[in-house]
Amino acid sequence: MRWLDMPPVWLAGFVGLSYWLRMPEAWETHGPGARILAVVLIGTGIALLALSTLQFRNHKTTIIPHRQPNALITHGVYRLSRNPIYLADVLILLGAILWLKAINALILVPIFMAVLEWRFIRPEEARLKAKFGAEFTDWAARVRRWV
Repeated sequence: MRWLDMPPVWLAGFVGLSYWLRMPEAWETHGPGARILAVVLIGTGIALLALSTLQFRNHKTTIIPHRQPNALITHGVYRLSRNPIYLADVLILLGAILWLKAINALILVPIFMAVLEWRFIRPEEARLKAKFGAEFTDWAARVRRWV
């Protein structure tokens, strides 16, 4: 059951909630702009996810939350955000909300971010600080958690 406590599962759950909250009739006059923005957000999220995943692979460290990493990645997309994968998840959720015409589901975005922060980010940062000490502290001081 540990596989259920993974960010992609949480993302799928929040996308499902967004679908449930959709009100497509409210968007009849908005034209294609929302769909284009949705594709851009989802595409950017997927690209950010792919770049981040590649960096984990190149450093031969785990991408699985709750596992102990053996490398601290501080360059590439990790120069811009300490959590580009979670940022990618948020972009994908935002894009899905727009694609589904679920504007009232935007309230889910800060809730999703809070779940990611409390369930995954804070414990991961504690593990990184315990393992990499000053190197993590210096990087965390230079790079913001989200963007």
